[in-house]
Amino acid sequence: MTRPLLRHCAAPITGAALVAGTLLIAAPTASAANDPVTTVTNYKSACRANATINVTSIQDTSVSVTAPTEVEPGETFTFRIQPAPSSYPDTNSGATTTNVSRLKFDFMIPENVTFVDAAVVGSGTNLDNVPPNVIRVDETGNPSATGQILRLSGNNEVIGNGPPGSVSTSSEGGIRAPKLQLNLDGTPNGNGDSWFQLPAVDVTVTAGDAGTPIEPKLRTGGNAAVWNKFENFNTFLPKAKFWGSTQWANTRCVPRDSENAPLNAGAGPLATINVVAPQVSTTTTLSAPDTAETGIPVILTATVEPDDATGSVQFQDGGADIGAPVPVSGGTASLEHTFTTAGSHSVTAIFTGTGNFTGSASAAQAVTVSDVQTTLALAVPQDAETGSLVDLTANVTPSNAQGTVQFKDGGADIGAPVTVSAGTATLSHAFTTAGAHEITAEFTGAPGFVGSSAGAQTVTVTDPVDPVVETTTTVSVPANAETGAEVTLTASVAPDHATGTVQFTDGGVDIGSPVMVSNGVATLQHTFSTAGSHNISAIFMGGEGFTDSTASAQTVTVEDAATTTILSVPGNAKTGEPEQLYATVYDVATAEVVPSVGTVEFFDDGISIGTAPVDEGLATLTHTFTTAGAHTITATFSGAGGIAGSTAAAKGVEVGVPTPVDIETATVVTVPADATVDTPVELMAQVTGAGDVPVSGTVQFFDGENPIGDAVEVVDGTAVLSHSFTTSDVHEIHAVFSGGQGVKDSTSDPRTIQVSSGGLGSLSFGS
Repeated sequence: MTRPLLRHCAAPITGAALVAGTLLIAAPTASAANDPVTTVTNYKSACRANATINVTSIQDTSVSVTAPTEVEPGETFTFRIQPAPSSYPDTNSGATTTNVSRLKFDFMIPENVTFVDAAVVGSGTNLDNVPPNVIRVDETGNPSATGQILRLSGNNEVIGNGPPGSVSTSSEGGIRAPKLQLNLDGTPNGNGDSWFQLPAVDVTVTAGDAGTPIEPKLRTGGNAAVWNKFENFNTFLPKAKFWGSTQWANTRCVPRDSENAPLNAGAGPLATINVVAPQVSTTTTLSAPDTAETGIPVILTATVEPDDATGSVQFQDGGADIGAPVPVSGGTASLEHTFTTAGSHSVTAIFTGTGNFTGSASAAQAVTVSDVQTTLALAVPQDAETGSLVDLTANVTPSNAQGTVQFKDGGADIGAPVTVSAGTATLSHAFTTAGAHEITAEFTGAPGFVGSSAGAQTVTVTDPVDPVVETTTTVSVPANAETGAEVTLTASVAPDHATGTVQFTDGGVDIGSPVMVSNGVATLQHTFSTAGSHNISAIFMGGEGFTDSTASAQTVTVEDAATTTILSVPGNAKTGEPEQLYATVYDVATAEVVPSVGTVEFFDDGISIGTAPVDEGLATLTHTFTTAGAHTITATFSGAGGIAGSTAAAKGVEVGVPTPVDIETATVVTVPADATVDTPVELMAQVTGAGDVPVSGTVQFFDGENPIGDAVEVVDGTAVLSHSFTTSDVHEIHAVFSGGQGVKDSTSDPRTIQVSSGGLGSLSFGS
């Protein structure tokens, strides 16, 4: 069994291929300066050792960069990149290692910087020959003051991609890792392995524009990204003895997961250094009135310096937010605010900056808020008659005052307090005794408004001279109605202060009991039980002082309540096996199911196959098909008791013949845990056949015992129905699969869904 020649990044090799298997990849160590952060990037490196026998190796490795996380534009700073330790064995499959030389590690000068300097940190560990140094090179590997590549090597003595006199694939040179058989700490290695590590490199640059991050990267541009090129970021030259001859294996590594894979994370940013503009300090001052009144808007203004600062201002009253934050524009932010309570209010403005502007807060400013003073004026008629309504009116100043007015007669309350609206409160009042009545009014202010009162005004009240008043009565009814649906019948009596009762009639027959007239109106809620033309009249029976009167009859055309019938049948069935056919009957006007009245007759290709009673809107018929083929099913609701009949749209059932080899199936229904009324959700049924055999057929979903929508065809083992629930409750959903030819039926276990109220329900006929 063979071992990797170079630990952590080596290919397992044998015999003459030993040198070709010597691979090396660098990984970083951490360093701290200016509170830097060390970022470790883990990736795979794909290497090719080129020798008598070429060997490819894919190894896990990493590289680390130690750098600040933020710098300012124009700031000069240093980041450090550190290759990782590596090792190679003493011998392998008869070959004896000698050393590894011409070590090279290329990385890029990041974008958005001005390069200042790069320096090797220390001399590495267990290295000899040419001391490590770092030079700036171009894409050809030649030293260049404008090159964008930094190369860690020994005087650019590498295997390729360098000056002609410094490259070789068959001679030692540059940085060399001699065969010391030592660990990094200088102690002997028990396995005879030789460990070494390249030194770190400190790169000093000056940051460019704010907003564009600085991202150190390995060299992976151009040919450096191509498999097995001298331009690859990491190259070196292993040397070994095999059967008395020297073997050389120039090795080239690129960050890939395999020879043909795309570049991986090793080719991406090794760290991110954000270039952030320096913070700009701000000051905030507040302008507010010294005094204010509750209920009266005032303007609060914050001024932010400098005037180009961006952000928003949150005004506060005693530390509590006033409204929402206000964006700053041109250095100011203003808010119209209405204080609701009296007292001393400590107002501040808190500026929250965006971009590079710091936040700031104003000094607190005291605003003394007092309740609004009010005045009350009373307007009443000079004269009135007992039993006749008159308006008592109170006007409050200012007109935005809130509160109630209590009217009084001789100091005694008249009715309940009246709410002030737009500065006015009005009470319609009928005096019951003749004489002089002293009317006053008292305003009780809501929080923020001071109460006030109005002086007395005299109303002279007399009894009516003529106690008998002629009346007229009119009746108002809807032109159309449905049996079983409540409508309003209205009688209007003039004058509107007439007292008495109204008896409504239908074709001369009393409807209900007499209704008391109030303010000239009497209404009756009535439900017609029979269809046809109904002549409605109203007879007013006047109280004392008022004559009787009869309204001219008005016609109401009453029709039975319209219905719609929805048919639910399985898409597939089999001869000799009972199937459930469902018909749901709805009242069109209310979108509710009809009560338990009438029957539904089911038809197969026009031939009656049975009748079922309607129970809470649902009729269910168990039917066994006797012939295979396509069957057209219809259903007709008979109607009853003022409810009209209706016929459902036809639905098709494909009937097959069961066989002993029909496939067993299993059905599982999936529903969301919760839903909202009137919001569509998806109900899903998954049907599987024994041995994962594809199945055909349809699925009928049920809410309790009620079918939901039409049967849904199973496609790729799944049937999905979009459904909106109309009631809030816990709903229990299950699915019934009707198999096509060669497939058996199956029924799922039920699943529950909690439906919450989201508004008014709506009727859904499925999908």
